[in-house]
Amino acid sequence: MQTTLTRQRAAPVDRSTDRRVALWSIAIAVAFLLVALASLLLPEATRRGLWLPVHLALTGAATTAIAGVMPFFVAAFAAAQPAPGPVRVASVGGVAFGALGVTAGVVSGAPVIAIAGGVVFIAGVGLVGVAVVQPIRRALGPGRGLVVRGYIVALVFVAIGAMTATLFVAGWEPVAEAWPRLKVAHAWLNLVGFVSLVIATTLIHFFPTTIGARIGSTSSGRATILGLATGGALVPLGYASGIDAIVRLGAVATILGVAGVVVYAADRWRNRASWTTDAAWHRFVIGGLISAIAWFVVGIGIASVRAFTAGADPAGWAIDAVAAPLVAGWVGLAVVASASHLLPAVGPGDQPSHGLQRALLGRGAWPRLIAANVGIALLSVGAWLDVTSMSALGAALTIAAFGATAALVAGAITIGARADVRRRSAAA
Repeated sequence: MQTTLTRQRAAPVDRSTDRRVALWSIAIAVAFLLVALASLLLPEATRRGLWLPVHLALTGAATTAIAGVMPFFVAAFAAAQPAPGPVRVASVGGVAFGALGVTAGVVSGAPVIAIAGGVVFIAGVGLVGVAVVQPIRRALGPGRGLVVRGYIVALVFVAIGAMTATLFVAGWEPVAEAWPRLKVAHAWLNLVGFVSLVIATTLIHFFPTTIGARIGSTSSGRATILGLATGGALVPLGYASGIDAIVRLGAVATILGVAGVVVYAADRWRNRASWTTDAAWHRFVIGGLISAIAWFVVGIGIASVRAFTAGADPAGWAIDAVAAPLVAGWVGLAVVASASHLLPAVGPGDQPSHGLQRALLGRGAWPRLIAANVGIALLSVGAWLDVTSMSALGAALTIAAFGATAALVAGAITIGARADVRRRSAAA
């Protein structure tokens, strides 16, 4: 038994399938994000206000990217064999197809399709959890316990949020009767408890990597995870129970979590490296992540202040007030900046192809960043002041910036995929 165990531990870790799953999840996520932005051009009645773009961006883009990349990171931390390929593919496919089913069913008025999509989505989230936990059981590396625990908590939050919405669409009476309160709990679970917690938790190791700083275990990093996890739980609980004090306590915890992100990023920034190559690529990745953090502060600041002021009154929540800074600014910029870093850093391919990817992804870094941030600012102010022309200009700039980035990401994916095919052909 001792000999068998030693051989198992000495066996080389094969991450080729894991890399390809991460690659395609990024591609699908960017496609979802583009469709979400394009849906802003649809008539308001067709897109159900902001419902369609927000759900395409969060349920589709963000969750698909998380489903593909989260288990990849965990296996890397653990220095262990990733979850089996079929589990990885099924988890990403379940999340992506489930998100499509939910959005198509709701927009078309076909609840059966929406319910089926919700069930498939929840199953996909469950498989993501399996893919996260499996490598930990055979970890040889440090595992980054707090980060992984943050991931698992976030998956529990999104599963609860998705189940609540699916039961509402199915017409389950207890949920339908309480939906005005549960709707806000559902939104907070998904936007703060899941997506924001995952992105902020990931930045604890990802942001220092992009700027060339040491990944540190600091009190601000721990405050980030604990604050957002606590707020992600208490605010929905407060809305569901109708208890003002719980909502306000959760809002304070959420703000402390956001403060942890800012302090941690600033601390790592002081110890950053000076990159001597691929300046434009580094500029877009780092600038995108810093911009995302700034919009996170704005968006969560608005949401938390409103929650603290109104308590458990559902009228205190308005997606229009936070959609631009949180969905487009925080989630959107974090996704495209992360994709731009990960494709040449860990995606399939070889050194020459990764060099081509970095050069491609760095094109027009400043114009894309400026257009995206100005567009998001105009969208935000236009929504707050109810100025349609300002919102339209903001939407146009944001779509142009993200569209240009998506085109570059698609080109980078093609470069990596071709290099991967050549490598496998040569090895055959």
